[in-house]
Amino acid sequence: MLFSLALIFILGFILSGLFQKANLPGLLGMMITGIVLGPFVLDLISPDVLAISDQLRKIALIIILVRAGLSLDIQDLKMVGRPAFLLSFLPASLEIGAFTLIGPILFEMTHLEAALLGSVIAAVSPAVIVPRMLGLLEEKRGTKKKIPQLIMASASVDDIFVIILFTSFMTMMEGTSSSMPVYFHLPLALTMGLGLGILSGLLLNFIYKTFNMRQTTQVLVLLSVAFFLTSLEAHITLASLLSVMVMAMTLLRVNPSKATELKTKFANLWVGAELILFVLVGAAVPLAPVKTIGLMGIILILLTLAFRLAGVLVSLVKTPLNKQERAFCLFAYMPKATVQAALAPLPLAAGLTIGQDILTLGVLSIFITAPLGAIAIDRLKTIWLEKE
Repeated sequence: MLFSLALIFILGFILSGLFQKANLPGLLGMMITGIVLGPFVLDLISPDVLAISDQLRKIALIIILVRAGLSLDIQDLKMVGRPAFLLSFLPASLEIGAFTLIGPILFEMTHLEAALLGSVIAAVSPAVIVPRMLGLLEEKRGTKKKIPQLIMASASVDDIFVIILFTSFMTMMEGTSSSMPVYFHLPLALTMGLGLGILSGLLLNFIYKTFNMRQTTQVLVLLSVAFFLTSLEAHITLASLLSVMVMAMTLLRVNPSKATELKTKFANLWVGAELILFVLVGAAVPLAPVKTIGLMGIILILLTLAFRLAGVLVSLVKTPLNKQERAFCLFAYMPKATVQAALAPLPLAAGLTIGQDILTLGVLSIFITAPLGAIAIDRLKTIWLEKE
């Protein structure tokens, strides 16, 4: 196991650095590391690591959700107004709707399976978008019309919206044997997730104010509560992913200074979690299904992506942005990576028959949209965005 972990970290960081040198997302290098080291190519990753890969990916997902919740201030949405509100759900809704309609035509899947696939692929990637928008803020490009703020705030809520839909569709898929319970379990799971998330955030705030502890201990306490919420899903009706994010958002709301401190710690923690997540996702993808899905998968992803871009354009109607700035927003709202890597393996791990196709198409969407969006943002920002 130690030899496998050494290979994962050494080769993963090297390939990630090489991709970043070429102005491409480093996560692509991490995924290639997993594909090369995985059981379908060189088979150098220990079976012990692969046996717990589901749990390791879930830990990485929890870190993503906590970090996103600690960063999501509702005031940011209010600041940029109606366009941010629409961007939070309209592009993703149109993309998921397109998957639901087109997926069964191109592949052997039901409309519900296609909707689940859409909820995996629809979210934009904070790993690609956020660092680049922060760079625009530092360079003061597009800040006069609040373009970086608009994209960052909207993308965060977009992720929450898609994760809620994913949780809902997974509940429906796992409950298709009896349709009646689904109608009760789905709203109950969302309500329980929201309620327990708020209570957990308030509890954390009480603990932090009552007990004097180091920041490292505070991070461990937060993670422990998040792990507990996630484990509860096996015993009660609960949308655990929603509860984890709401917990972090509640802490930000009631104790902004503490949330800011913890956000910095989780940003550091994400460095290792990101590597583990993308390498293990790459290792889980067999090459045979990629060849089988091939061209039809690319067509499906590009067709549904067109619906997302249409949603972005509609969201920006009656804004002061000119044509170039709106076109920039189209490319900035395109990259997929982090959420896809975290969610795509879950249907397969749950034993769903569509699971392997969802994983393969999720990985394919990352390789198509992440470099395209990242390169476009880096190249077009100096041409299309005004510098204050």
